[in-house]
Amino acid sequence: MTTSNSKTLPPYVSYRTFWNFLDGLQAAVPARIDRSFWGDKLSGSTGGQLIGALKYLKMIDGNGVPTLRLKQIILTKGVQRSNLLKQLTQEAYPFFLMELEPANATYAQMEEKLKEHFQIAADVGRKCIKFYIGLAQDGGISLSPFVTRKSKAFHTTTSSRKSRRNLPRGNDTVVEQNPDPPTPSNEQLAFPPSPPVQSLGQMLMSKFPDFDPTWTDEVKLRWFQAFDELIQKFPGIKR
Repeated sequence: MTTSNSKTLPPYVSYRTFWNFLDGLQAAVPARIDRSFWGDKLSGSTGGQLIGALKYLKMIDGNGVPTLRLKQIILTKGVQRSNLLKQLTQEAYPFFLMELEPANATYAQMEEKLKEHFQIAADVGRKCIKFYIGLAQDGGISLSPFVTRKSKAFHTTTSSRKSRRNLPRGNDTVVEQNPDPPTPSNEQLAFPPSPPVQSLGQMLMSKFPDFDPTWTDEVKLRWFQAFDELIQKFPGIKR
């Protein structure tokens, strides 16, 4: 199969950065996702990789407008979210899941498939595979141990290099990183802090029904409208 420079690459942004960003949208989803939304919280390259990932996974459209899929994944959790991630992974990675046997494929086979479908550098390919592994595992898809072990080996090697670079040299002073916590005073022991009182917004949110992806589009729309009204009335509450 011939490769193409015009193809959008699969996500290769850090999987942790990807989820940190999605978690930050739970309070409110902007009308458009662009670089102005996160400001200086992300570097230019990381921001570009994040937008590319969201577009590839069809979580935003070509203009950066969030799709229903993005809202579903943000607002669901547990089994419901896992099912959505499984469906997303199957649609986004047919070259891994349809052209290979996920349960026993090797890491080299996955690298070969990426090169068949995309013009991609080796280091970017490794990042693509690492992101795919995280997404597939969160979606409950069983993966080959030959792939997961290899990915962990890459991570361990990289971490070891960083640790060696951070070791003190010569007469460098070693600073204790985890000092003993301060001993609580008698007043603190006698009067421990009271547990936080649950607000009205939190109580209403706890009663709000979980999102069900099997609902009709009409019911889904009504659910999102009701959820948006609740968020607007009680800003800051979390599901």
